[in-house]
Amino acid sequence: MPLARVPPGPRARWLRGSLEEFGRDRLGFFTRCARDYGDVAAFRLGPRPCLLLSHPDLIEYVLLTASRNFTKHFAVRLNRLLLGNGLINSEGDFWLRQRRLAQPGFVRERVVLYADTMAAATERHVADWQDGQTRDLHAEMMRLTLEIVGLTLFGADVAAETHDVSAALEVALTCYVARVQSLLLLPEWLPTPNNRRLRQAVGRLDDILYRIIRQRRAGDRERDDLLSMLLRARDEGGGSMTDRQLRDEAMTLFLAGHETTALALTWAWYLLGRHPEVEAALLAELQAVLGGRAPTAADLPRLRYTERLVCEVLRLYPPVYTIGREALADCEIGGYRVRAGTTVFLSQWVMHHDPRYFEDPDAFRPDRWADDLARRLPKYAYFPFGGGPRVCIGNSFATMEAVLVLAIIAQKFRLAPASAEPVRPRAFLTLRPERAVPMVLARR
Repeated sequence: MPLARVPPGPRARWLRGSLEEFGRDRLGFFTRCARDYGDVAAFRLGPRPCLLLSHPDLIEYVLLTASRNFTKHFAVRLNRLLLGNGLINSEGDFWLRQRRLAQPGFVRERVVLYADTMAAATERHVADWQDGQTRDLHAEMMRLTLEIVGLTLFGADVAAETHDVSAALEVALTCYVARVQSLLLLPEWLPTPNNRRLRQAVGRLDDILYRIIRQRRAGDRERDDLLSMLLRARDEGGGSMTDRQLRDEAMTLFLAGHETTALALTWAWYLLGRHPEVEAALLAELQAVLGGRAPTAADLPRLRYTERLVCEVLRLYPPVYTIGREALADCEIGGYRVRAGTTVFLSQWVMHHDPRYFEDPDAFRPDRWADDLARRLPKYAYFPFGGGPRVCIGNSFATMEAVLVLAIIAQKFRLAPASAEPVRPRAFLTLRPERAVPMVLARR
């Protein structure tokens, strides 16, 4: 695709910055890059040459047009101990095979079958919420979405171990971030305190996953969850996944399937608590469509405002705030020569707050998505689930889950901020709130 709307130039201007600044405030760093240096901003992270691309055409070039010339960012490849060679980490023909094996589990016709499971889990989760209580909504949504992904991926097999799984995942992610941010990248086999904690956490998760896989292989009962689907999947040659492949894909889906949706829901409650006019519009739709009952998959096409609200939350606070790729061979992007090995960043945070594409970009306005805004935008001005061949396999799953959870809880409770102090986003692996999100429950 031609890059006609991006003025070409002989070379990118280099941003004066540092690895320390990048680590301290990535959102501010990326925002300053795009604001001060335009659609192609060059900088270095230590010895690594980097580019931030902030134009839809350039992003499309990397994610779609020339996707074969770009591999995952080096930091992603550092998490192989946790995620193995699952869909996030794998490349080339192996990734394509795994994607084709997993894809049938995420087609829309299959995803809607999980709606009742999602709704029932949400109803159970809020059953002990009491009027006047203050709860940390980030912690609550993390627990809820972990339960939902456990049920849809494994059935009821991990229900009793949700706390252990959650704690192990948090330790593993914290250790991984410390490893990525370390100036001295030590090999994983060295028995450093951080590496030991990481291996212990991953070992606990492996024990659970491999036990479930063994039980499934030995069982004689048909199940309808995602793990069973992966067990039954066959490629064109009749081959199936090994236990290790099943473990890697299950771990990937387990992690990605709860963290990002939990964050979207957390930011949704935070924004609703501060925008009563949006909450009123949401409640009006829920009353008109549901009349107080729990939603089903059949209701989803009519919950249009609720879906627009989710789209707006993903715009303002995209759980995945940047995508990193590395050029495999020299290429040209927007008139600039890009050397092999250059790290290319594509930031949802930057693009979703760009006034060229979103009027009043910092405002929370779900109705901006009316009249088919998504279709009128340049394709990669809004890409909360990534794009190209590696677009998130669970995008329909996550959107449906967010709509159902919002619809159920909003009908039962009003969630008011416990403090007027704003909660700021912190660029962890994902876009987490910098602190707890306490909210006061008021039963409707």
